[in-house]
Amino acid sequence: MILYLATSYQESANLRPMHEFSLATDVINLAQNEAEKNGATIIREISIEIGDLSGVEAQAFESALELLVKESVLGDAKIIIIRNPGIGRCDACDRDFEMHHRLASCPDCHCFPSQIKGGEEFRVISLLVD
Repeated sequence: MILYLATSYQESANLRPMHEFSLATDVINLAQNEAEKNGATIIREISIEIGDLSGVEAQAFESALELLVKESVLGDAKIIIIRNPGIGRCDACDRDFEMHHRLASCPDCHCFPSQIKGGEEFRVISLLVD
């Protein structure tokens, strides 16, 4: 059974170093709660989406998750991390462009984006359970 989830975490202006550890703990708790709610005893796979502009350091999150899952319900699960680049909208050039950090500017006119259209997500997308 695959459980599709829409759980996301909003970026906070007050992010503290290593908040990825607490996010990893939250993801494990979420997975356990969802599995229990659906009568599942085994989690085979979890898919997590992390945007480049989410405020989550993907490598630090992955490392924290690897440490914490060993003694958890996700201990034997395949962990899939999907990275999404930021997408900025430049009104001056009337085009979208890829952003890897918040201060990225349009590669053509060097204006800052008028809108951020993607890359701010941090969410559990799905769990594969039995």
